[in-house]
Amino acid sequence: MKDAPGLPNGRHASDFEWIDYLRKSPDAWMFVSGDGRILKNAAERAALRSAGLHGFVLAPAYQKTPLHQVAATIVWKWPEIEAVTKLIAPPSMHEIPIGKNVRLRSLPL
Repeated sequence: MKDAPGLPNGRHASDFEWIDYLRKSPDAWMFVSGDGRILKNAAERAALRSAGLHGFVLAPAYQKTPLHQVAATIVWKWPEIEAVTKLIAPPSMHEIPIGKNVRLRSLPL
């Protein structure tokens, strides 16, 4: 969200700010986050539900994974990520596992 025009504070926007920004956008959005804490805050979960987004959270094992390997795994998983966004109505939340041969895991939202 670094260069999103109209997003207060750019890359330093709070979770509520970027969620609201995406909710108000006329475009269809989905997000990938490395911060699984977004699912632990009831207010943020409610904001995500009301925004009607597809969300993908990286599994905790990514925290110790070199960035180039994280990027490679996301690219490897991209067809599966796209398939989920086409098959399931938003809002939805899934975890992207660290293994390339492990399927996305549905998370409660």
